[in-house]
Amino acid sequence: MDTSFWHQRWRTNEIPFHERAANPLLLKHFSALALAKGSRVFVPLCGKSLDIGWLLSCGHDVAGVELSEIAVQQLLAELGMEPRIAELGNARHYRGKKIDIFVGDIFHASREILGPVDAVYDRAALVALPEEMRQRYAAHLKEITANAPQLLICYEYDQAVLAGPPFSVSSEELNRHYGESYRLMLLESVDVAGGLKGKCPAKENVWLLNR
Repeated sequence: MDTSFWHQRWRTNEIPFHERAANPLLLKHFSALALAKGSRVFVPLCGKSLDIGWLLSCGHDVAGVELSEIAVQQLLAELGMEPRIAELGNARHYRGKKIDIFVGDIFHASREILGPVDAVYDRAALVALPEEMRQRYAAHLKEITANAPQLLICYEYDQAVLAGPPFSVSSEELNRHYGESYRLMLLESVDVAGGLKGKCPAKENVWLLNR
């Protein structure tokens, strides 16, 4: 899977991963991060997620990285923002009120470009990447966020029955990626109603990762 896959998805509006409301598991468990109002939350591979509007409504600042400029333009339009746009290294920086979105490859993002991060909310990033990329992503995410705590939502299912994305990520794999840097706590595991894509029984797991 390469970047052209995701660019094509956004160009043709093939985005079944885009939820029509803020994720209920985010609403239920975000308080586990115990963040003060005004904390800066990083949302990797953010798309045009309505979770971002919810985080802003809670009084937090939001930073995101997204490959598709179409997604970022739609996100800010839906938020009613007219952003300032600047070129920043390999990325294009969209800045609005309490929000910074960087358009580009997340592996090109650096701690200096991203700026300070108090927590990470990962609902659609780790599960969007094939297995051979997830170790690299996890290491890079820890680097650019200085091991900020995470609220991580992922799927677990029989990958032999259904090809991703979203991909299946087991607890064993999460411990390989994050166990040396974080204490992992499973907050909730719920059945995906109707199965993943209506084809495969799956669990949606909510993890809290603290230093």
